[in-house]
Amino acid sequence: MVTDEHWEFLEPLVQACRPHTKRPGPHLRRTIFAILWRHANGAKWGSTPVELGPWWMAAQTFTRWSLLVTETNVN
Repeated sequence: MVTDEHWEFLEPLVQACRPHTKRPGPHLRRTIFAILWRHANGAKWGSTPVELGPWWMAAQTFTRWSLLVTETNVN
């Protein structure tokens, strides 16, 4: 899992790129770790370990944020 020290560093970065109209999810830290785990392992979303929450939640969050970054860079 993401250590408290890592999360202390990551949380402001995550909050800065989240849609401002969304309220923080109760499992944001777990979802971020699922995204990091998936990319570190080169696995498919469906292979995300169950203890990291629903795989589709991490995939959806990653896709939404990727689109935000793309839109920001295009405009």
